[in-house]
Amino acid sequence: MDRRSFLKNSIAGLASVGLLLDGELLEAAPEGGPYGSIKDREPDENGFILPEGFKSKVIAIGGDQVEGSGYQWHLFPSGAGSIPDGSGGWFFISNSEVSNYLTPNEAWGGASSIHFDASGSVIDAHPILAWSHSNAGGCATPWGTWLSCESDLFNEGKVWECDPNGLDLPIELQGVGLRNHGDIAIDRERKCLYMTENHRRGLFYRYVPNQWPNLKDGLLEALKVESDGSIQWIKITDHLDGTIPNREKTNEGKLMAGGMGCWYEKDSVYFSTRLDNRVHSINLSSNRYEVIWDGENGRQPLLGIDDLTVDPLTGDVFVAETNGNMELVIITPEGSVEPFCRVTGEQHDFSALTGPCFDPFRKRLYISSQRAEGNRLVRDVIPAINWGIGSYGSRTGITYEISGPFRTVKSPDISSMIPIDVPTTTLQQDVLVDVPVDVPNEVFPQSVPTEIATTTSTLKLSAEKVKEKNIKDVTDVKDSNSLLVISSFVGAAIFLGAGAAAIKYRSNSLMKSDKTP
Repeated sequence: MDRRSFLKNSIAGLASVGLLLDGELLEAAPEGGPYGSIKDREPDENGFILPEGFKSKVIAIGGDQVEGSGYQWHLFPSGAGSIPDGSGGWFFISNSEVSNYLTPNEAWGGASSIHFDASGSVIDAHPILAWSHSNAGGCATPWGTWLSCESDLFNEGKVWECDPNGLDLPIELQGVGLRNHGDIAIDRERKCLYMTENHRRGLFYRYVPNQWPNLKDGLLEALKVESDGSIQWIKITDHLDGTIPNREKTNEGKLMAGGMGCWYEKDSVYFSTRLDNRVHSINLSSNRYEVIWDGENGRQPLLGIDDLTVDPLTGDVFVAETNGNMELVIITPEGSVEPFCRVTGEQHDFSALTGPCFDPFRKRLYISSQRAEGNRLVRDVIPAINWGIGSYGSRTGITYEISGPFRTVKSPDISSMIPIDVPTTTLQQDVLVDVPVDVPNEVFPQSVPTEIATTTSTLKLSAEKVKEKNIKDVTDVKDSNSLLVISSFVGAAIFLGAGAAAIKYRSNSLMKSDKTP
């Protein structure tokens, strides 16, 4: 199919899933998409090739202190989002993808928060999730918390609900089940969650809590797609029974080849799959499913698909590449599929673009180069990960901000993201989180809404104790297929060592949880 035919089909497909803006005529998009071509533009000092009028800025470097704070930023930044603070500022939240196979004896992943004031200056930075691992995707809730997903190689990944202030202990959302979580999105209108599964034969899930917005218990369903594109949701029976993976409990769910990014926006949910280079969408008003990008046979310009986000104003879908050309590519409602920016230079070799997201006011776009070369050796931050003293040994990851003339159609409406004003309550003590500190059971302070307390524990960890622990973060590797990518970076020796570490981690996990193989 040539480009003209593809765009024609894309326009029809996008229209059918409700991506076209109300009252907007379908006109031919300019070459290079809505922001023009980056073909002849030069990279900036950070290695970013950007459209005219845009610039990049370093926000945080893995292993270094965040400017304006005393907090050391985590390694290997992954899924990200932003949450308004109610005073004109916002929290930028980033997961740290330190995979469990790299640090088999201790979890070094988690998530961190940078608090910005209304001018975009840093107020503070701090951890919000520690003693976790493989933290890939995540999303902000309408009540102002952060959900962080573990992309666990052994189908035991959890989802955590976190306080962006870092004052309260993260809570495990046991009701969603354990699996190799890819990403998660929240639908306030339908009062449910959508989740991808990072497995070559994964499913796409919907989780419907029993008592919204309490996420503790609920129904898990899998997406079924009919031949005409209509959808159904199939109940997963006994989804909390981990003896059999949930993806094997139904033969009706549509198989997704390595589920990655997931984003809900305006009655549609978008998600990506990395093994077949596809971007999918579901129009939740019409219950219709579409593939809005199919990168089969290495089709450009979008290859090596990873995470994604959606511009809440224009409907532009920004898709990040894990490899390919290291580009952030836009799929527009007008039918254009073009690179928005490209990351170049030796400092980004072997890296991946992760965590694209806008600030709540749509003035800044955040993006991380997960393996960008930092200022410290990885082993100096996490001794268990010794990648030597060469350039690869310092690939700690860097988070950037992109600003410029993002296109506008109407004034941004962010009211749906403002935290809900709800009464506070004492948490129900169901399951205690295993942490190496003694902390008392407390009542959530008035500043934290009830929904933070959606599931398990009354344990709390003060910001001081979290900072005392000073958890740093790290890595990537979604499943056994990703081990091959890592091996190409650092050689067969690292690959074999990773496999041994994975086996060791599995053994340790079984012993700690009193499970039998």
